[in-house]
Amino acid sequence: MPLGAAVLLLGIADSMVGSYFVLFASDEVGLGPLQVGVLVSAPAVGGILLSTHLGRRFDRSPTRLYAVAVVLSGALGLVLMTMTRSFLLLVLIALTLIAAVQAGFPQLFAVAGVVLGDGSAGRRSVPLLRSAWSLAWAVGPLLGAAVLARSGYPATLRGAAVVLLVAAAVTLVAPRPRSPEPHAPEPSVEEEGPRISRLGLALLTASVAAFFTAMFAGSVALPLFVTRSLHQPESSVGLLFSVCAAVEVVAALVLAAIPARVSQRLLILGGMLTFVLYFALTVAAGGMPLLLVGQVARGIAIAVVAAAGIRYFQEFLAPANARATTLFSNASTAGSLVAGILAGAAVRAFGYTAALALCGVLAAIGAALFVVASGARWRQVAAPRTFVSADR
Repeated sequence: MPLGAAVLLLGIADSMVGSYFVLFASDEVGLGPLQVGVLVSAPAVGGILLSTHLGRRFDRSPTRLYAVAVVLSGALGLVLMTMTRSFLLLVLIALTLIAAVQAGFPQLFAVAGVVLGDGSAGRRSVPLLRSAWSLAWAVGPLLGAAVLARSGYPATLRGAAVVLLVAAAVTLVAPRPRSPEPHAPEPSVEEEGPRISRLGLALLTASVAAFFTAMFAGSVALPLFVTRSLHQPESSVGLLFSVCAAVEVVAALVLAAIPARVSQRLLILGGMLTFVLYFALTVAAGGMPLLLVGQVARGIAIAVVAAAGIRYFQEFLAPANARATTLFSNASTAGSLVAGILAGAAVRAFGYTAALALCGVLAAIGAALFVVASGARWRQVAAPRTFVSADR
């Protein structure tokens, strides 16, 4: 429960800022389009580097303090952002303090993975925590909008900082993770290595990156397609994304109840193919009914791939839970970095409908890569490591 609450609070703060960060940079700070793009991308770049570093440190010495530290850093960064209008200072804050929040998500999932282990509780923890994240993205933008309407952009960022402070406090209530037994013999390379070859792991990561690139790029193109090609009101975009978030929550909870004997590989592949179906439905839509059906498919696909995918990575990289979660999270972050440029170029060159169709093709490529990467020929054998309690 404490870890679920921490993920929920982290997601609320992230969505409060993420929904209005571009407007803060352009309207409040007065930055130009290129500067806004740099500022928006900076946290992702810094977050990938910091998440990778902390993931390796966590696997050597599991502790809640990494999650607490990065969340507190993010809170400080949000407050500092409201106190300066210097572009260079804002980029520096985004690359360091704000980027630290990107490491909070994989760190909390890594804590849960180590605390709950490989049993049924451990298997259910990932979809349950992912449902909390989806719920946060259904609540956070509304909370941010309320604060924004009442007090403006600086108050929205400061409000998110307060939420992060509460998230850090809640994290300290969570059970202590376990560290490797200090007197245990060092495992051999075969015992310590991942259950998948390096090439197989690279293909698996590429499949996830392709999925999330299609997701983020589609999120850029969809509002333009709905309002300009289908001539729907702007409010319809919010309705579509709200339906998707609600379906994500329900799908993640259903996933937690699925028996362990059900193949995770087939679940993830089904989620990726459902995502391809979403793009097909959206491109074929002539109005809201089919668009809403497409959002149901989108919510199911995102929930399944995001939740089952994390667990899939953890199984292949066991006992390196933090490295596995970080690798999956970084693949998503890398997709978001590429998506903006890809979506903008596709819309400009081919139009809104073709841009969504290209996203569907990219999603299909991700599914094909997953089929290849998850094949038996890439698998290796690895034994789990024993853990005991040791939190600093």
